[in-house]
Amino acid sequence: GAPELPDVSARSWLVADARTGEVLAAHDAHRKLPPASTLKTLFALAVLPSLPGGIRHRVEPRELRGIGSGSSLVGVAEGRTYRVTDLWRGVFLSSGNDAVRVLAALNGGWRATAQRMQAKARSLGALDTRVVSPDGYDAPGQVSSAYDLAVFGRAGLRSPDFARYCATVEADFPGRGGWDYPIRNTNRLLTGADGVERYRGLIGVKNGYTSRAGHTLVAAARKGGRTLVVTVMNPREGGGFAVYEEARSLLDWGFGAAGRVEPVGSLDALRARPRPGPDPVPVAAAVAAPDPGPGWAETVTIAAAAALGGGAVALVLRVLGGRSVRGGRADRG
Repeated sequence: GAPELPDVSARSWLVADARTGEVLAAHDAHRKLPPASTLKTLFALAVLPSLPGGIRHRVEPRELRGIGSGSSLVGVAEGRTYRVTDLWRGVFLSSGNDAVRVLAALNGGWRATAQRMQAKARSLGALDTRVVSPDGYDAPGQVSSAYDLAVFGRAGLRSPDFARYCATVEADFPGRGGWDYPIRNTNRLLTGADGVERYRGLIGVKNGYTSRAGHTLVAAARKGGRTLVVTVMNPREGGGFAVYEEARSLLDWGFGAAGRVEPVGSLDALRARPRPGPDPVPVAAAVAAPDPGPGWAETVTIAAAAALGGGAVALVLRVLGGRSVRGGRADRG
């Protein structure tokens, strides 16, 4: 009774249940690709808890140095005093690399922020991500994956502040001279801008674009008590708005398929699970087997394979005569 998977041109994509972490379908989900501004989801996860929104800060010239050429900006001005909550709106709505620079300075600096982001990624089991530039600007060696970005989006939705910022459509931003100007979220699935139809039930999360990464998107939507998170990285067909339409088709598929397909992995599969003693917990040992019963060995095998990558998941499903092979394909094209 599950619907057919849509035709998606993205190099990598994933559909998951945000509550359970079950991956309903994925394509090359651990492929390491430039993330563009979707990496700001990890920036927010790492920095939001230590910077309450009510803090006021006067921006110094040195805090705005080093912004990459062609960066998206919200318009942070030297010498202007901002509330931290204004800067976060600049990050989530306008994808402002200038706002990221100031928040990173408040967080201990650019390098310290990158290190904190890297540690946060590892703690969440996002092992494909390497942080070089906290704003997502193209940098040699900076990569993430559809799997990791879905992990970040899911974790962010559990934070009331993160969830509020990423779902905000419009806000006023302090300008020069004491006056404010409106800013609007650049996630077109959320706003319905530029001819892209708004997706009903969308609650975030973050879009991105660079010339190297192409278009990237982490999208989350809630319908009928179920929340899905979808990642789409670098569609190869359909132009600049294809990332939104492919995310839309995957969300539609996910809501139609939920409860009708066997999960092909888990967003928790690689998450660190500490135990008493000095030795780290091997990934295989972190997979808990349910009570013995029909099919339990199959479940554990699939979960363990998920920790090894999407290709392993697809392989195990084929060996077991899996009931959702197409849903779990992980081609390496």
